[in-house]
Amino acid sequence: MQQLEALTREARALAVGDLTLLPAAPLSLHEAEVGRQMQICNACRYCEGFCAVFPAMTRRLEFGQADIHYLANLCHNCGACLHACQYAPPHEFAVNVPQAMARVRGQTYADYAWPPALGKLYQRNGVTVALALAAALALFLAMVISIRGTLFHAPLAGNFYAVFPHNLLVAMFAPIFLFAMLALSLGVRRFWRDVSPGALNSSAVAEATSNALRLKFLDGGHGEGCNNEDDAWTLWRKRFHHATFYGFMLCFASTCTATVYHYLFNWQAPYAMTSLPVLLGIAGGIGLLVGPAGLFRLNLRRHPLHGDAAQKPMDRAFIALLFFTSLTGLALMIWRDTPAMALLLAVHLGVVMALFATLPYGKFAHGVYRCAALLKWAIEKRQPLLLKLGDD
Repeated sequence: MQQLEALTREARALAVGDLTLLPAAPLSLHEAEVGRQMQICNACRYCEGFCAVFPAMTRRLEFGQADIHYLANLCHNCGACLHACQYAPPHEFAVNVPQAMARVRGQTYADYAWPPALGKLYQRNGVTVALALAAALALFLAMVISIRGTLFHAPLAGNFYAVFPHNLLVAMFAPIFLFAMLALSLGVRRFWRDVSPGALNSSAVAEATSNALRLKFLDGGHGEGCNNEDDAWTLWRKRFHHATFYGFMLCFASTCTATVYHYLFNWQAPYAMTSLPVLLGIAGGIGLLVGPAGLFRLNLRRHPLHGDAAQKPMDRAFIALLFFTSLTGLALMIWRDTPAMALLLAVHLGVVMALFATLPYGKFAHGVYRCAALLKWAIEKRQPLLLKLGDD
């Protein structure tokens, strides 16, 4: 009888052209668990002021797959709701929103991966694989240099292009970086289409950008920070995230500035220690040492009920690649005028290439999907509330 009713609804939807009447896609085990917990939370609403997840939740009575994907990526895993919840384990309701959301987030990264066949890489992108890839690439580049007879050389005044010509570096790294950006863009475009965000407007974009750049929802809803290993609040997770993000952006700005110098002004590297590309790179490198080191320490000490333990290898792989990208880059800058410069350059380029290659299929994706979810929330909160509970 249920199958007959489902077929009837599908036929009616196709007849009138209203695809919203079509039966919803079946939920996975983790998605169903988020739906179950959201129903409990929607009846309680104690955590409504903690972050954007709970106000977004209250705009819904049912939680379909798209809603669950959206809420999961809107969750910052700060842990505040878990430590405040009267229904958290060992209560029989076993409400653990951060863990349930984290499991679905990992699923969405794989589901929206492009090309789809590579989505399984999220489950295999651990520390060992990441560092082995970096080491293999570094070894390959070192062998290439050695064949040319320049692995240990007379000081080259920091001229990297004497080892690898500029055009060769562009040919090596541009395709990998562009593929990573394409894969992430196509994945988040599918996510954006599925969550049906509504019309963009400038105020929503401004709010979402501000929330992302300030990491507003890592303050626990009260401004005193997240929970990490216990009930105590701490702002260190937010601070280390800021150091990592802005360190990465400063390094990216350094590369962009050097590109402008090279192509627009015809100013060839190496640049002086007081030049803008070098100063930006040093500042960004320091941020990418401090931030990932702090995040790694917090990750090791994180409460076992926070997040998804199965994703910790992926988290730590990304942290490790960021840290060693910075460490090898700063080492290269310090010893660029020594005979070891070519070897240091090979190691640094190998780590950077491994970072770029794993960007679309590792922890980096969480920032892209979270920004999309934050933008949807900024749009959604400006729309009229469709639930008219108590009205006829």
